[in-house]
Amino acid sequence: MTYGVPSLDAQKAVESRRSRWPSWKILGGLLAVFFLWSALNDWSDRHAFMINSSESLPNWAFFVQKNVFPERGQYVFFIAPKTPLILSHFGDDPKPFGKRVYGVAGDIVSREGNVVSVNGVEVASIKPFSKRGEPLTVGPVGRVPDGCYFVATESKDGFDSRYADIGWVCGSQIFGTGVPVL
Repeated sequence: MTYGVPSLDAQKAVESRRSRWPSWKILGGLLAVFFLWSALNDWSDRHAFMINSSESLPNWAFFVQKNVFPERGQYVFFIAPKTPLILSHFGDDPKPFGKRVYGVAGDIVSREGNVVSVNGVEVASIKPFSKRGEPLTVGPVGRVPDGCYFVATESKDGFDSRYADIGWVCGSQIFGTGVPVL
């Protein structure tokens, strides 16, 4: 019996364990990538980062939580109806519009001259023509229907619920609510 010198069988066993060690590292790394990918995919199913390319909102970047219905004062992102005017300005596949919610179900939208009010509070004014000179049809007035919203912006050139081409924004159109980040 010799002490201090491992037998040939013991050396082979150690080498065999060492040669298997990198495969465990690779397997562990792949599992970590899989779980990270799953978490990011789940997050992206419920969230979006949107860039505002219009002049109608004061911020240019928004963090959006998808499939969340807004409350008064929040930013809402929605799919606009595909009317001829919207298609001529924004193309065949318009991106989601972003506006602020001024009226919720049950609120009263009224118009006096070119001033639009929600529950008696002035929120916007209307103009007869678009920037391109196309005639604009005024939007709905009266009680905001259940599941719908009156949306607008502070911009005098905002294209929103004050015009018929947008009108009430209702549940099936809503993409989500947003928080400005930049």
